[in-house]
Amino acid sequence: MLRAVAEGVTLAVRAQPGAKRTAIAGIYGEGTAAQLKIAVQAQPIEGRANEALIAFLADIFDLPKNAIELKSGELSRSKVFLLRGVTLARARAVLAKRIDV
Repeated sequence: MLRAVAEGVTLAVRAQPGAKRTAIAGIYGEGTAAQLKIAVQAQPIEGRANEALIAFLADIFDLPKNAIELKSGELSRSKVFLLRGVTLARARAVLAKRIDV
C-alpha cells in the first residue's frame, strides 16, 4: 500500500466513487497488493473523483494539492498516488490514526 520512493511515498488506493461522503473505508486486498480503500463522494465523470481524492489526501496528510500526483489508474478504481515530501514513517503514522495498518 505504501512504498518509499526518491520523491516521497507512493500510496495505492482503491476508489469507491458515488459514496455519501469521502472517507477512508478500510483496506482492500492483502499483503503487497493491499490498497487503501477510499469512498469518494464525487462521481467518476471528467476526473471529478480523482480531483476529490487528491483534495482528500492533501487534507489528511496536511499537504498542498500540488504535492500529490496521480501516477497511475486515471480511469481505474485502482490508483497510485505520489505524496511528495512525505516519509514512509510519517505516512504510516498518519494512516495508523485512521485505520489499522
